[in-house]
Amino acid sequence: MSKADPNPAAGTARDSDPGPAAVASAYQRFEPRAYLRNNYAPPRGDLSRPDGVGPWKLRCLAQTFATGEVSGHSLIDIGSGPTIYQLLSACAHFEDITLTDFLEVNRQELGLWLREEPGAFDWSTYSRHVCLIEGKGESWQEKELQLRARVKRVLHIDVHQPQPLGAGSPAPLPADALVSTFCLEAVSPDLASFQRALDHITTLLRPGGHLLLIGALEESWYLAGEARLVVVPVGKEEVMEALVRSGYEVRDLRTYVMPACLQTGVDDVKGIFFAWAQKKVAV
Repeated sequence: MSKADPNPAAGTARDSDPGPAAVASAYQRFEPRAYLRNNYAPPRGDLSRPDGVGPWKLRCLAQTFATGEVSGHSLIDIGSGPTIYQLLSACAHFEDITLTDFLEVNRQELGLWLREEPGAFDWSTYSRHVCLIEGKGESWQEKELQLRARVKRVLHIDVHQPQPLGAGSPAPLPADALVSTFCLEAVSPDLASFQRALDHITTLLRPGGHLLLIGALEESWYLAGEARLVVVPVGKEEVMEALVRSGYEVRDLRTYVMPACLQTGVDDVKGIFFAWAQKKVAV
C-alpha cells in the first residue's frame, strides 16, 4: 500500500535521538521493487475487487478532490516512496507538485517513471482505475501525461528534522496542500516521534491548507526485500488526536479493515486509515 504502503522512507533523522537514527539505518536495506511487488502487484494490486485495498484508497482520494475544496497552486507529497498512485486525482487540482523521499533509491525509482524510462514500474492499471471512478472521460494516457507535467521536482526529505526539506528548499513554501501515504508511522519509532514528525511537516503547509493522510492501522512491521522494517502501531483515535494536537480540524476520517485474503505475510497490518484535515488559521 506508500506502505502497506508505508511510504518507504520518508524521513529519518540523524540527530541525537537514537530512535530515528536507528530507523534511518534500517531503511538503507529497503528494496523499492520488492516493496512494489508486495503491495502493488496482485493480490493487493488487484483493482478489480471492489472490496480491495487499492480501490478503497483511490476512492478516498478521488472523492475528496472531487469536492473542489482541496486545490491551489502547490502540493507536496511527503515521503512518496517509489509510488505515484496517490497523486493521480491530485494532479488536476495543482500546477506545481513536489515529490519527496528520504531514500535515494526511491527518488531514482520515481525518476524512472517520470522520464518514462525502460524498466519503470507500470502504473497504468491505477491510472485507468482513477479515470474510471472520476468519470470525466479522460484517458489513462492523458492522466499520466498531466501528472508528469505537473511534478516539478523530486527532493530529499527528513520528517524528523524541524525543517524537513532543509534550508532554502526549491519547493514553493508554504504549500497549499500536503499528501502523505504510509510514511509517518513507518519511519517513527514511537508515538511521540510520530507526533513530532507530523508537527514538522505541518510547518510546510499554509494556514487553511489541507493534508490528506493515509496510513497503516495497528501495524508493527513490514518487509521490503531483505529489510524487515519496524512500524509504530497507531489506531484511529491516536491519528485523530495527533492531527488535533498539530493544529488541524479533521474533516473526514475513514478506516478499512484488511481482509484475510490480503494478509499475505509481508506485514502484520490490520487496516488502513484515510484522513482529510485542514490546518487551522490562527486567530
